[in-house]
Amino acid sequence: MDQRIIDLYDEYTHAPLPRRVFLERLTALVGGAAAIPAILASIEPNYANAAMVAADDARITAAKISYPGAGGDIAGYLARPKAADKAPAVIVIHENRGLNAYVEDVARRLAAAGFLALAPDLLSPLGGTPSDPDKARDMIGQLDAAKTVAHLVATVGFLGAHANGTGKVGVVGFCWGGGMVNRLAIASSDLKAGVAFYGPTPDPAAVGGIKAALLLHYAGLDQRINATVPAYGEALAKAGVAHQIHMYDGVNHAFHNDTSAERYNKDAADLAWTRSLEFFKAKLG
Repeated sequence: MDQRIIDLYDEYTHAPLPRRVFLERLTALVGGAAAIPAILASIEPNYANAAMVAADDARITAAKISYPGAGGDIAGYLARPKAADKAPAVIVIHENRGLNAYVEDVARRLAAAGFLALAPDLLSPLGGTPSDPDKARDMIGQLDAAKTVAHLVATVGFLGAHANGTGKVGVVGFCWGGGMVNRLAIASSDLKAGVAFYGPTPDPAAVGGIKAALLLHYAGLDQRINATVPAYGEALAKAGVAHQIHMYDGVNHAFHNDTSAERYNKDAADLAWTRSLEFFKAKLG
C-alpha cells in the first residue's frame, strides 16, 4: 500500500481528522471512490481477527471485572494462568480506540506466558469503551490526563495487593497507551517495569524520578513519534534510568496490532513481543 495512505490514516487517527475530511483526502489521493472500501478493509482494524489466544484457552482464565480506581470504579479485563496460584502482574494499556478485542487478546497472551494481566478500560469515567472506534477516539481526547494517570497508579496498587499476584507490577501500552506507560513510570514509584510500543514521549525534564526499568519500541516509519525519541533517550540516560530503545526499521506505527493488515508487521511484532516477555520475566521474576 502507498505509504502516503498509511500516513494519512495515521493523521486521521491521531491528529485527529474528522472522518469526512479523511475520506475526502483519501479519495483525492487514490483518484476516486471506487477503491476506498478495499483500502479501508485492509487498513482499519478488524477485531474479529484478534484471537491469538482464545478466550476459552485451557491454559488461562479470563473475565471482565471492576476494581477501585482513583475516585471511581474502573472496568477491566483480567486474565491469569491456571497453572500458577501467584504470578507477576502486568497492566495492559489500550490504544486511543479504548478496550477492544485486540487489547483483551494481548492480556490473554500475557496470561498464557505466565503473568497476571489486567487491561483497564480507561474510558470508564465516560461510560466505557463504545462499539464505534471513532467515538472511542473522540472520547479519549476528553479524558483528563492527570486523572487517567491517577487511575493507573491505583491499578498498580490493586495488582500489587491482588491475591493471585506476587506483588510485582509492570505495564505495557500501545500508541496512546504507550504514552501512558511513560506517564505512569513518572508517577508511580511502585512500578517495576514498563514497556511502551510507539508511545508519545513525556516531558524530558520530568523523567528524573522514574524507578521502573523501561523497554521502548518504535516504528522506523513513524516520523510523528520518532521526532521526540532522541531527547527522551538522552534524558533517561542522564537521569540514570535503566532503559532500552529498539527502533524497527521499515515498519509503521501500530506494527504490533495484528488486526490491521497493512500496518501489522509479523517479524517486528514477534521480535518486539519476545523482547517484552523476556524483559518482564527478568524485571518481575
